[in-house]
Amino acid sequence: MSPRIVPAGTDAVRRRATPLTITVDGVPVPGTAGQTVAGVLLADGRRSWRSGPSGEPRGVFCGIGVCFDCLVTVNGERDVRACRRRACDGDEITTQSREPGEER
Repeated sequence: MSPRIVPAGTDAVRRRATPLTITVDGVPVPGTAGQTVAGVLLADGRRSWRSGPSGEPRGVFCGIGVCFDCLVTVNGERDVRACRRRACDGDEITTQSREPGEER
């Protein structure tokens, strides 16, 4: 199973998706209305978007909001779980890290 968005011309189900665009660290990323922030990031080919205390990359782990590996800043609000937050057109996403020395 691929996390990529299926192009409308090859979609056997013939979905009528509403496109949206979020900005991730200043880069526009396309998505579809109804996707979570994590879903948009995964469809864009990103597997990690923050660093843990050890510096190791983190992304989606559980995908249901139980862990805190997918944290991002959304429109200035820190520590938002990307797997739980629906993406909205125009959202400004900033990646985070928990490396030693970073302010919370």
